[in-house]
Amino acid sequence: MQVSALIRPRPMHALFAHRQGQALSANRFVADAVALAAVLPARGHVVNLCADRYRFAVGFAAALLRGQVSLLPPNHTPDFVARLAAHYPDVYALRDGDQAIALPIVDFPELPTAPASVEVPQVPDDRLAAIVFTSGSQGDPVPNRKYWGLLVQNAQAEARRLGVLDRHDLTIVGTVPSQHMYGFESAMLIAMLGGTSFDASKPFFPADVAAVLDAIDGPRALVTTPVHLRALINDGMALPPLEFVLCATAPLDPALAQAAEAAYGAPLYEIYGCTEAGQIATRRTTDGETWLTMDGLRLRADGSTTYVSGGHVLGEVPLGDVIELHTPTEFRLCGRTADMINVAGKRTSLANLNHHLNAIEGVREGVIFLPEQAQGEAPRLAAFVVAPGLDAAAILHALRQRIDPVFLPRPLLFVDALPRNDTGKLPRAALLALYAKSHAGGRA
Repeated sequence: MQVSALIRPRPMHALFAHRQGQALSANRFVADAVALAAVLPARGHVVNLCADRYRFAVGFAAALLRGQVSLLPPNHTPDFVARLAAHYPDVYALRDGDQAIALPIVDFPELPTAPASVEVPQVPDDRLAAIVFTSGSQGDPVPNRKYWGLLVQNAQAEARRLGVLDRHDLTIVGTVPSQHMYGFESAMLIAMLGGTSFDASKPFFPADVAAVLDAIDGPRALVTTPVHLRALINDGMALPPLEFVLCATAPLDPALAQAAEAAYGAPLYEIYGCTEAGQIATRRTTDGETWLTMDGLRLRADGSTTYVSGGHVLGEVPLGDVIELHTPTEFRLCGRTADMINVAGKRTSLANLNHHLNAIEGVREGVIFLPEQAQGEAPRLAAFVVAPGLDAAAILHALRQRIDPVFLPRPLLFVDALPRNDTGKLPRAALLALYAKSHAGGRA
């Protein structure tokens, strides 16, 4: 039976996490995970609600040691939680605050003082560690099974690609929650299984991000999203020296990447992946459009569908993107398959249209989307924009210089903020709900 260690081998006194001004060692983490595993209830599935990234990691590790599967849903709406409870009747929730959820609750307990030394547990590679659900941005969330050995390969592939494998001195600061696949992999597992450390907080506002980074004594890197990155740049927020910035969850404007590298003097990398396969490829955005797959992963095209396999990917997984394949390991992204639209016989992608909308000077952010259409009705695009100081005529005039007129959004609706979730994504359901509520009062 193949097994892998609970954490990447390192000196047990080495830093594992920063938490509220404390430096926590690898020995402390393993001791906390073992202690928590001993007091968890005898159930098979857990929803880990812990906002503190260290407690989330301890909870994940403890559940793994107890043989429990961590469920990572895309949201905690009453409807989705009810569906979880129906499919996994032995599920409970682990929390570290007053998070409310309609499941049996276990509060994160006070744990005993760690012994001077502990032995790192070994976990079977074939143990089901987590079930991660797709975001639901393109439809109903879908469960995806993640096995321990493949998660280990996944995290180590990322650490190697970023050049941080066994960098015990490097601290990862993430603005994304651990409950999301990106945060799970790039702000937590990379530390557990790649040999770095992480900060337990999840700063949101630019000043908070800067304060957390400033408080770290030693090399640091920032794992964030285009939304958080744009807020940092727009606020002119100074940051301490960074080893790199990592970005994912939404398309990144190359101009924003250039601005970030100029402001922070550090390379900016993007991760491309999906919940079904995990991390697939990286690129340094300012170097061009070509993506390079993680070591061991290969792509193949079959008609209009591209598949990824090898490495940490279980089986062969179809990708929901339009991909221009250069080699089995190099490619260009052309947009989501679900984003491809046909209006008046002309085809384009919503990603392309949104690139042009967001490139207009004065548009802080915007999104073009296709509302629900009645049967037989011609497709008609709509848009939400955050653009103080601009009016619809100015934006539409700028768009006419950039895109075919058949793709101009009507209506064009002004809002104070887009309905993003906590990872910066725009779920289609949220867009449709806002559209139904506000489009009658918009200006176009």
